[in-house]
This record gives sequence, C-alpha cells and structure tokens, in this order.
Amino acid sequence: MPRTGFIDHIGIAVPDLTAAKAYYDALMPILGLKEWFKTEPEFNYGPDGVPGTQLFFYQAKDAGTYSRHAIGLQHLAFAVESRAVVHEVHDWVLLQGGKILHSPRNFPEYGNHYATYWLDPHGIKLEAVCNS
Repeated sequence: MPRTGFIDHIGIAVPDLTAAKAYYDALMPILGLKEWFKTEPEFNYGPDGVPGTQLFFYQAKDAGTYSRHAIGLQHLAFAVESRAVVHEVHDWVLLQGGKILHSPRNFPEYGNHYATYWLDPHGIKLEAVCNS
C-alpha cells in the first residue's frame, strides 16, 4: 500500500537565538504562522490551527557561519495565499534593511511560481511563494 507523509518539523540552529526570535516573531504572522507551543530557550512556529510543518529554532552550539552553498540547508520556502502576501513580505524585508535576492516575480522555470527570495539576519535564504 502506498504511504503518504509530509515533513513534520524542521530544526534550525542559529548563532543568536534572541535576535532570531525578534526577527521571526515579526515575520511569521505575515506568512500566516504562529508560535506552535511554548519552549525555552528554543522557539517554534507552525500553521495556525491546521496540520502542517513546524519550524524550530535552536541556539547553535558550535561557532561558524552558515552558507547556503555548502552541504546542508539551501533555503526555506513558505507557501503564502496570494501574490499580495509575497509583496507584503518583500516590503517588510526591505523595511528591516534585509538583503533581497529576488524581488517578487514569476519564476516559470518552477511552474506556476510567483516568489520573492531574501536572506534572514543570519544569512539563511528564505522564500515566500504563491503557486497561483
């Protein structure tokens, strides 16, 4: 019998947990995500009231810098409900002084894919995508 599954959660280690929490606490409501449950000092987000992947943040134990070009996580993509939300995220990142990699546009090489890409304060590549 075929099995159906999905990713339950993803854990990300960051060099500054306090700074990451401040950044993601402001970003996640725009993406439609909220704190899933209280954990300390770690923190997490998940979809509001529906099943879906949760994202956990942990304090990195080893020093070093993140690179999306090395082995490991290349980027995280957040599915959003509309192109308007893609633009809202883009505008928010600009207000934060963030580094935009790609302004909102169609990416036909990925199908019906409208997205913006940016780097979070720790250099992690993020994407907000609407597939309509």
